[in-house]
Amino acid sequence: MPTVEVTFTPLPAHVRTARLVATAVARRSGVDESLLDEVRLAVGEACSRAVEAHRKHCPRMPIRVALTDDSERFEVVVTDAAPPEEVPAELASSTVTPAIDGAVHQLPPGVGLAVISGLADDVRVSPAGDGTSVAMSWKRRTKPV
Repeated sequence: MPTVEVTFTPLPAHVRTARLVATAVARRSGVDESLLDEVRLAVGEACSRAVEAHRKHCPRMPIRVALTDDSERFEVVVTDAAPPEEVPAELASSTVTPAIDGAVHQLPPGVGLAVISGLADDVRVSPAGDGTSVAMSWKRRTKPV
């Protein structure tokens, strides 16, 4: 299957859309039904991380999500255009999330990427132009639909 590409403005509401698209493409690509929640959650974490970085550094730049499958794997790559921050390594991947009470609480550093690593079969974080790319993949269990 060719790559499906989605770009969206860095608004938290668009993360839900990215998760829905990723789940639909994963299903069509032959990812086992039991893994679809993991795809949805991992894509949500990666997109939320990108939205946070964009809102802080480049709110007018879109976030890119590319979804591809080959003969064995389904891959999602979330790419942001935000410059890497000059912060200590232990704080580099901290995540902010709103709580039920509406307040914003800082999660421990690395939680977002740790969650993604626990959900995807393979995760790679790398520089991408001026930003960062988070690539996640899952082994396909069935033939594409």
